[in-house]
Amino acid sequence: MKALLSTKVGPPETLEYADAPDPEAGPGEVVIAVKAAGVNFPDVLIIEDKYQFKPPRPFAPGGEVAGVIDSVGEGVTNVKVGQRVIGSLGWNGFATKAKTQAARVMPIPDAMPFDEASAFILTYGTSFYALKDRGHLKAGETLLVTGAAGGVGVAAIELGKAMGARVVAAVSSEEKAAFAREAGADDAVIYPASGMSKQQSKDLAEAFKKACGGGADVIYDSVGGDYCEPALRAMNWDGRYLVIGFPAGIPAPPLNLTLLKSCSIVGVFWGASVAREPKLHEQNVRELFKLYGEGKVRPRISARYPLKDGAKAIRALADRTATGKLVITMD
Repeated sequence: MKALLSTKVGPPETLEYADAPDPEAGPGEVVIAVKAAGVNFPDVLIIEDKYQFKPPRPFAPGGEVAGVIDSVGEGVTNVKVGQRVIGSLGWNGFATKAKTQAARVMPIPDAMPFDEASAFILTYGTSFYALKDRGHLKAGETLLVTGAAGGVGVAAIELGKAMGARVVAAVSSEEKAAFAREAGADDAVIYPASGMSKQQSKDLAEAFKKACGGGADVIYDSVGGDYCEPALRAMNWDGRYLVIGFPAGIPAPPLNLTLLKSCSIVGVFWGASVAREPKLHEQNVRELFKLYGEGKVRPRISARYPLKDGAKAIRALADRTATGKLVITMD
Protein backbone atom coordinates (compact mmCIF):
# COMPACT_ATOMS: atom_id res chain seq x y z
CA MET A 1 0.00 0.00 0.00
CA LYS A 2 0.97 3.67 -0.19
CA ALA A 3 1.21 5.89 2.89
CA LEU A 4 2.32 9.37 3.94
CA LEU A 5 4.80 8.50 6.67
CA SER A 6 6.34 10.39 9.56
CA THR A 7 9.81 8.88 9.95
CA LYS A 8 11.24 11.67 12.12
CA VAL A 9 9.99 14.54 14.26
CA GLY A 10 9.34 17.59 12.15
CA PRO A 11 6.96 19.78 10.12
CA PRO A 12 4.78 18.54 7.25
CA GLU A 13 7.67 18.81 4.80
CA THR A 14 9.41 15.88 6.57
CA LEU A 15 6.62 13.45 5.64
CA GLU A 16 7.51 10.76 3.08
CA TYR A 17 5.17 9.33 0.44
CA ALA A 18 6.25 5.70 0.38
CA ASP A 19 5.32 2.05 0.17
CA ALA A 20 4.34 0.35 3.42
CA PRO A 21 3.24 -3.16 4.38
CA ASP A 22 -0.47 -3.89 4.07
CA PRO A 23 -2.07 -4.08 7.52
CA GLU A 24 -3.68 -7.35 8.66
CA ALA A 25 -6.80 -7.49 10.81
CA GLY A 26 -6.33 -9.23 14.14
CA PRO A 27 -9.08 -10.31 16.54
CA GLY A 28 -11.64 -7.52 16.93
CA GLU A 29 -10.01 -5.45 14.18
CA VAL A 30 -10.87 -4.40 10.64
CA VAL A 31 -8.87 -3.15 7.66
CA ILE A 32 -10.41 -0.32 5.65
CA ALA A 33 -9.65 0.36 2.00
CA VAL A 34 -9.42 4.12 2.46
CA LYS A 35 -11.14 6.35 -0.10
CA ALA A 36 -10.73 9.71 1.67
CA ALA A 37 -9.23 11.05 4.89
CA GLY A 38 -10.01 14.26 6.75
CA VAL A 39 -7.19 16.63 7.72
CA ASN A 40 -7.40 17.97 11.27
CA PHE A 41 -5.24 20.05 13.60
CA PRO A 42 -4.05 17.00 15.59
CA ASP A 43 -2.28 15.95 12.38
CA VAL A 44 -0.19 19.12 12.63
CA LEU A 45 0.74 18.35 16.23
CA ILE A 46 1.28 14.59 16.11
CA ILE A 47 4.10 14.68 13.55
CA GLU A 48 6.01 17.12 15.77
CA ASP A 49 5.41 15.07 18.95
CA LYS A 50 3.23 17.86 20.38
CA TYR A 51 0.02 15.86 20.60
CA GLN A 52 -1.38 13.98 23.62
CA PHE A 53 -0.41 10.70 21.92
CA LYS A 54 3.04 9.90 20.50
CA PRO A 55 2.88 6.77 18.32
CA PRO A 56 6.10 4.92 17.45
CA ARG A 57 7.62 5.73 14.06
CA PRO A 58 7.16 5.21 11.24
CA PHE A 59 3.47 6.12 11.30
CA ALA A 60 1.10 8.06 9.09
CA PRO A 61 -0.92 10.97 10.48
CA GLY A 62 -4.64 10.97 9.78
CA GLY A 63 -7.25 10.38 12.46
CA GLU A 64 -10.45 9.97 10.45
CA VAL A 65 -11.09 8.07 7.24
CA ALA A 66 -13.93 6.90 5.05
CA GLY A 67 -13.80 3.84 2.86
CA VAL A 68 -14.85 0.25 2.39
CA ILE A 69 -14.22 -2.67 4.74
CA ASP A 70 -11.43 -4.71 3.13
CA SER A 71 -11.13 -7.47 5.74
CA VAL A 72 -12.31 -8.30 9.25
CA GLY A 73 -10.65 -10.14 12.11
CA GLU A 74 -11.98 -12.86 14.34
CA GLY A 75 -15.04 -11.92 16.36
CA VAL A 76 -16.06 -8.86 14.33
CA THR A 77 -19.83 -8.70 13.88
CA ASN A 78 -20.73 -5.00 13.62
CA VAL A 79 -19.48 -4.55 10.04
CA LYS A 80 -18.76 -6.81 7.05
CA VAL A 81 -16.47 -6.85 4.03
CA GLY A 82 -17.60 -4.41 1.36
CA GLN A 83 -19.51 -2.12 3.73
CA ARG A 84 -19.08 1.67 3.46
CA VAL A 85 -17.79 3.03 6.79
CA ILE A 86 -16.22 5.86 8.74
CA GLY A 87 -13.24 5.00 10.91
CA SER A 88 -11.86 6.99 13.85
CA LEU A 89 -8.24 5.94 14.09
CA GLY A 90 -6.12 8.45 15.94
CA TRP A 91 -3.36 8.07 13.30
CA ASN A 92 -2.33 5.96 10.26
CA GLY A 93 -5.25 7.24 8.19
CA PHE A 94 -3.19 8.89 5.44
CA ALA A 95 -2.71 5.60 3.63
CA THR A 96 -4.54 3.51 1.05
CA LYS A 97 -5.34 0.94 3.77
CA ALA A 98 -5.83 1.45 7.49
CA LYS A 99 -6.36 -0.91 10.42
CA THR A 100 -8.39 -0.10 13.51
CA GLN A 101 -10.57 -1.68 16.17
CA ALA A 102 -13.99 -2.67 14.89
CA ALA A 103 -15.55 -0.66 17.71
CA ARG A 104 -14.09 2.52 16.18
CA VAL A 105 -15.86 1.95 12.84
CA MET A 106 -19.45 2.63 11.90
CA PRO A 107 -21.50 2.41 8.68
CA ILE A 108 -22.27 5.62 6.84
CA PRO A 109 -25.52 6.61 5.11
CA ASP A 110 -25.74 5.53 1.47
CA ALA A 111 -26.28 9.16 0.42
CA MET A 112 -23.08 10.41 2.12
CA PRO A 113 -20.10 10.59 -0.28
CA PHE A 114 -16.70 9.41 0.98
CA ASP A 115 -15.09 12.86 1.02
CA GLU A 116 -17.87 14.32 3.18
CA ALA A 117 -17.87 11.24 5.40
CA SER A 118 -14.13 11.57 6.01
CA ALA A 119 -14.64 15.20 7.06
CA PHE A 120 -17.56 14.55 9.36
CA ILE A 121 -16.96 12.64 12.57
CA LEU A 122 -14.02 14.43 14.18
CA THR A 123 -15.20 17.98 13.57
CA TYR A 124 -18.92 17.47 14.15
CA GLY A 125 -18.31 14.89 16.87
CA THR A 126 -16.02 17.29 18.73
CA SER A 127 -18.34 20.26 18.34
CA PHE A 128 -21.52 18.36 19.22
CA TYR A 129 -19.94 16.81 22.32
CA ALA A 130 -18.62 20.25 23.27
CA LEU A 131 -21.86 22.17 22.82
CA LYS A 132 -24.34 19.51 23.98
CA ASP A 133 -22.53 17.51 26.65
CA ARG A 134 -19.95 19.97 27.99
CA GLY A 135 -21.46 23.39 27.29
CA HIS A 136 -25.14 22.47 27.70
CA LEU A 137 -26.05 25.02 25.04
CA LYS A 138 -29.73 25.95 25.13
CA ALA A 139 -32.05 27.45 22.54
CA GLY A 140 -32.09 31.23 22.83
CA GLU A 141 -28.56 31.48 24.24
CA THR A 142 -25.67 33.25 22.52
CA LEU A 143 -22.67 31.26 21.32
CA LEU A 144 -19.30 32.86 20.47
CA VAL A 145 -17.02 30.74 18.28
CA THR A 146 -13.32 31.61 17.86
CA GLY A 147 -11.50 30.19 14.85
CA ALA A 148 -14.95 30.03 13.30
CA ALA A 149 -13.79 29.51 9.71
CA GLY A 150 -11.89 26.31 10.51
CA GLY A 151 -13.28 22.78 10.40
CA VAL A 152 -14.46 22.50 14.01
CA GLY A 153 -15.44 26.17 14.04
CA VAL A 154 -17.78 25.86 11.07
CA ALA A 155 -19.24 22.70 12.62
CA ALA A 156 -19.87 24.66 15.83
CA ILE A 157 -21.66 27.40 13.85
CA GLU A 158 -23.95 24.92 12.10
CA LEU A 159 -24.66 22.93 15.26
CA GLY A 160 -25.21 26.07 17.33
CA LYS A 161 -27.83 27.23 14.86
CA ALA A 162 -29.43 23.78 14.75
CA MET A 163 -29.64 23.88 18.56
CA GLY A 164 -31.45 27.24 18.45
CA ALA A 165 -28.64 29.56 19.57
CA ARG A 166 -27.60 32.95 18.24
CA VAL A 167 -24.06 32.45 16.88
CA VAL A 168 -21.28 35.03 16.65
CA ALA A 169 -18.18 34.04 14.66
CA ALA A 170 -14.71 35.34 15.55
CA VAL A 171 -12.19 35.16 12.70
CA SER A 172 -9.00 36.81 11.43
CA SER A 173 -10.08 38.24 8.06
CA GLU A 174 -13.00 39.63 6.07
CA GLU A 175 -12.84 36.58 3.79
CA LYS A 176 -13.23 34.24 6.76
CA ALA A 177 -16.03 36.40 8.18
CA ALA A 178 -17.95 36.03 4.91
CA PHE A 179 -17.35 32.28 5.00
CA ALA A 180 -18.65 32.06 8.58
CA ARG A 181 -21.77 34.07 7.73
CA GLU A 182 -22.40 31.80 4.77
CA ALA A 183 -22.24 28.87 7.20
CA GLY A 184 -24.99 30.47 9.28
CA ALA A 185 -23.32 32.85 11.74
CA ASP A 186 -25.56 35.74 12.77
CA ASP A 187 -22.65 38.15 13.16
CA ALA A 188 -18.86 38.15 12.91
CA VAL A 189 -15.97 39.87 14.68
CA ILE A 190 -12.54 40.19 13.05
CA TYR A 191 -9.60 39.93 15.45
CA PRO A 192 -5.89 40.65 14.83
CA ALA A 193 -4.10 37.79 13.11
CA SER A 194 -1.17 37.89 15.57
CA GLY A 195 -0.34 39.08 19.08
CA MET A 196 -2.29 41.96 20.63
CA SER A 197 -1.42 44.90 22.86
CA LYS A 198 -3.37 45.41 26.11
CA GLN A 199 -5.50 48.06 24.42
CA GLN A 200 -6.25 45.78 21.46
CA SER A 201 -7.24 43.05 23.90
CA LYS A 202 -9.65 45.41 25.69
CA ASP A 203 -11.06 46.63 22.37
CA LEU A 204 -11.60 43.03 21.24
CA ALA A 205 -13.44 42.21 24.47
CA GLU A 206 -15.78 45.14 23.84
CA ALA A 207 -16.29 44.07 20.23
CA PHE A 208 -17.20 40.56 21.40
CA LYS A 209 -19.68 41.96 23.95
CA LYS A 210 -21.31 44.24 21.38
CA ALA A 211 -21.66 41.51 18.76
CA CYS A 212 -23.09 39.13 21.38
CA GLY A 213 -25.68 41.66 22.55
CA GLY A 214 -23.99 42.15 25.91
CA GLY A 215 -22.15 38.88 26.33
CA ALA A 216 -21.89 35.21 25.40
CA ASP A 217 -23.50 32.34 27.29
CA VAL A 218 -21.17 29.76 25.74
CA ILE A 219 -17.74 30.38 24.22
CA TYR A 220 -16.27 27.75 21.90
CA ASP A 221 -12.54 28.54 21.84
CA SER A 222 -10.59 26.59 19.23
CA VAL A 223 -7.75 29.15 19.07
CA GLY A 224 -6.43 29.92 22.58
CA GLY A 225 -3.46 32.27 22.89
CA ASP A 226 -4.10 36.01 23.27
CA TYR A 227 -7.72 35.56 22.21
CA CYS A 228 -8.69 33.72 25.38
CA GLU A 229 -8.79 36.64 27.82
CA PRO A 230 -10.90 39.06 25.73
CA ALA A 231 -13.34 36.24 25.01
CA LEU A 232 -13.54 35.37 28.71
CA ARG A 233 -14.17 39.04 29.51
CA ALA A 234 -17.17 38.89 27.16
CA MET A 235 -18.72 36.00 29.09
CA ASN A 236 -22.19 36.29 30.61
CA TRP A 237 -23.02 35.36 34.20
CA ASP A 238 -23.01 31.57 34.63
CA GLY A 239 -21.44 31.15 31.19
CA ARG A 240 -19.45 28.15 29.96
CA TYR A 241 -16.06 28.59 28.31
CA LEU A 242 -15.19 25.53 26.23
CA VAL A 243 -11.50 24.74 25.77
CA ILE A 244 -11.10 23.10 22.35
CA GLY A 245 -7.51 23.76 21.18
CA PHE A 246 -4.50 26.05 21.16
CA PRO A 247 -3.12 26.79 17.67
CA ALA A 248 -2.31 30.33 18.89
CA GLY A 249 -0.67 29.01 22.09
CA ILE A 250 -1.79 27.79 25.52
CA PRO A 251 -3.33 30.75 27.38
CA ALA A 252 -3.12 31.59 31.08
CA PRO A 253 -6.34 33.55 31.74
CA PRO A 254 -6.80 35.62 34.92
CA LEU A 255 -9.01 33.34 37.02
CA ASN A 256 -10.53 36.27 38.89
CA LEU A 257 -12.73 36.71 35.81
CA THR A 258 -14.34 33.33 36.47
CA LEU A 259 -15.16 34.45 40.01
CA LEU A 260 -16.60 37.80 38.94
CA LYS A 261 -18.80 36.19 36.30
CA SER A 262 -19.52 32.95 38.19
CA CYS A 263 -18.61 31.16 34.96
CA SER A 264 -16.97 27.84 34.18
CA ILE A 265 -13.93 26.90 32.13
CA VAL A 266 -14.67 23.46 30.71
CA GLY A 267 -12.21 21.11 29.01
CA VAL A 268 -13.30 19.25 25.88
CA PHE A 269 -11.32 16.08 25.07
CA TRP A 270 -13.56 14.39 22.53
CA GLY A 271 -11.12 11.60 21.64
CA ALA A 272 -10.87 10.41 25.24
CA SER A 273 -14.64 10.72 25.65
CA VAL A 274 -15.21 8.37 22.70
CA ALA A 275 -13.12 5.70 24.46
CA ARG A 276 -14.56 6.33 27.93
CA GLU A 277 -18.20 6.90 26.95
CA PRO A 278 -18.84 4.81 23.79
CA LYS A 279 -22.62 4.75 24.25
CA LEU A 280 -22.74 8.55 24.44
CA HIS A 281 -20.62 8.73 21.29
CA GLU A 282 -22.89 6.30 19.43
CA GLN A 283 -25.96 8.33 20.38
CA ASN A 284 -24.29 11.58 19.30
CA VAL A 285 -23.33 10.10 15.94
CA ARG A 286 -26.91 8.93 15.37
CA GLU A 287 -28.13 12.45 16.08
CA LEU A 288 -25.48 13.93 13.79
CA PHE A 289 -26.44 11.63 10.92
CA LYS A 290 -30.05 12.73 11.44
CA LEU A 291 -29.03 16.40 11.25
CA TYR A 292 -27.02 15.62 8.10
CA GLY A 293 -30.03 13.90 6.54
CA GLU A 294 -32.15 16.95 7.35
CA GLY A 295 -29.64 19.23 5.65
CA LYS A 296 -28.82 21.13 8.85
CA VAL A 297 -25.13 20.21 8.84
CA ARG A 298 -22.78 19.37 5.98
CA PRO A 299 -18.97 19.43 5.78
CA ARG A 300 -17.74 22.45 3.83
CA ILE A 301 -14.77 21.02 1.96
CA SER A 302 -12.62 23.81 0.59
CA ALA A 303 -9.83 21.71 -0.97
CA ARG A 304 -9.00 18.12 -1.84
CA TYR A 305 -5.43 16.81 -2.14
CA PRO A 306 -4.09 13.55 -3.56
CA LEU A 307 -2.26 11.41 -0.98
CA LYS A 308 1.18 12.24 -2.39
CA ASP A 309 0.47 15.94 -1.73
CA GLY A 310 -0.97 15.41 1.74
CA ALA A 311 1.86 17.35 3.39
CA LYS A 312 0.60 20.48 1.59
CA ALA A 313 -2.80 20.03 3.22
CA ILE A 314 -1.25 19.77 6.69
CA ARG A 315 0.88 22.84 5.96
CA ALA A 316 -2.21 24.86 4.99
CA LEU A 317 -3.82 23.88 8.28
CA ALA A 318 -0.67 24.69 10.26
CA ASP A 319 -0.44 28.14 8.64
CA ARG A 320 -4.13 28.81 9.45
CA THR A 321 -4.81 29.74 5.81
CA ALA A 322 -7.48 27.09 5.26
CA THR A 323 -11.21 27.60 5.59
CA GLY A 324 -13.63 24.78 6.22
CA LYS A 325 -12.34 21.24 5.80
CA LEU A 326 -9.40 19.85 3.86
CA VAL A 327 -9.57 16.27 2.58
CA ILE A 328 -6.99 13.83 1.23
CA THR A 329 -8.27 11.49 -1.47
CA MET A 330 -6.70 8.12 -2.38
CA ASP A 331 -7.96 7.67 -5.95
